[in-house]
Amino acid sequence: MKFGMVIDLSRCVGCGSCAFACKAENNTRNRAGGQSYNWADFLMHSEGTFPNTRHMVMPVLCNHCDDAPCIKVCPGNKEKAGKGKPYKALFKTPEGITLHDPELCVGCGDCQRIGCPYSHEKLGPSSLDGETYSVISLNAMDEETQPFWADKTSAIPGGTSSGAEVSARAGTRIPAMTVWQAGDLQPIRKDDVVEKCTFCYHRTLNGLQPACVEVCPAQARIFGDKDDPNSKIAQILKKEKSFRLKEEKGTKPNVHYIGKYSPRA
Repeated sequence: MKFGMVIDLSRCVGCGSCAFACKAENNTRNRAGGQSYNWADFLMHSEGTFPNTRHMVMPVLCNHCDDAPCIKVCPGNKEKAGKGKPYKALFKTPEGITLHDPELCVGCGDCQRIGCPYSHEKLGPSSLDGETYSVISLNAMDEETQPFWADKTSAIPGGTSSGAEVSARAGTRIPAMTVWQAGDLQPIRKDDVVEKCTFCYHRTLNGLQPACVEVCPAQARIFGDKDDPNSKIAQILKKEKSFRLKEEKGTKPNVHYIGKYSPRA
């Protein structure tokens, strides 16, 4: 079994539902400090002068590469893992998903800085226009990982609630926090660790689709077992000509693209 995803650019309308669903499902925080914390993001490009213009949107996420350089450079924590036990914070599941164990992460950022060719240590203003992105984000040491909901200031003192007040009234660290029943996965990341897309492993392991796939109104995302010849994703990859991002890097991504983005009126 090998999980993968196909994104049909001819179906994508660039609505952003996938990104909103991802943030809601995984409780990711707001952008700050050169980090996007967008596990589902977009590359965007516009050219020309109105009315002769062209616009392109390409959804991006962790590619869950077969030959993942982030795993290779991860130093892990041998001492904490224990003698003879797996010690890398980044690792592969039996289904081929690249996951991250925050308990073994030392916060070095090597995976983001020198490992992953789809990530940047710091994102600049160009990322706000969709020119750059990073599939890995780093939570800074000794800093609140949900600062908006810890902020005690309000826009209108005495008239509007602060983030901290709303959180307190909701009775959770963030008002709409998703908490998983198994309890083995923390809903919010701690400081001094990286975070990234998990292909919604807590969902896919239980026969559900990733949140981004489930909410796509255009059904532009297809997720499943690439090794199963009867699966929809395997049949599409056999039938359609596909491409993957930065294939020249030799990482063997498991996110494929088909079709061509076409803006809708």
